[in-house]
Amino acid sequence: MNRLPRATELAHAWVRERLRLGGTAIDATAGNGHDTEFLARLVGAEGRVIAFDVQTAALESTRVRLEQAGLLDRVSLRQESHERIAAESGFDVVMFNLGYCPGTDKAVITGAESTVRALAAAAAGLRPGGLITVVCYTGHPGGAEEAKAVLAWTRGLEPGRFRAMRCEMLVQTDPAPFLVAMERVDG
Repeated sequence: MNRLPRATELAHAWVRERLRLGGTAIDATAGNGHDTEFLARLVGAEGRVIAFDVQTAALESTRVRLEQAGLLDRVSLRQESHERIAAESGFDVVMFNLGYCPGTDKAVITGAESTVRALAAAAAGLRPGGLITVVCYTGHPGGAEEAKAVLAWTRGLEPGRFRAMRCEMLVQTDPAPFLVAMERVDG
């Protein structure tokens, strides 16, 4: 790569290092299905991906993308809030891409309270060595507050059980998204 990676690209690079064939992954915010497709390719035919989104249009877009790629059979699409991760456990990777789904109603956004609850559920169900990535967007209404809540929650993780970091562009004309990544290190 001849340039610094975007937050989403960096999240993909780190997930690619962790997620193996036969693994289990969660796309907490399916949106248009880009991360869901990426995860489905990584887990292979023996793995599974669970993708959450509250919007019918987002899940339909994801379903079409997966069907066209021949990957729909390894993905479970759930029209539920990302908080419903709590019903799952034993996963290797969880990806969050916060904000709104491009091409849909921009008034429908992820929110600080539900995202923090979803992060807590993700951390509780994550296997040792697992990874959570969160791409935070601050340039839309509610985005800065949600990003602040994500950072506050992350700083409260138990040292020795988790490690976490924040990566962001420091020179940018528009509010740039940033990446928060957490890995479970206890075993």
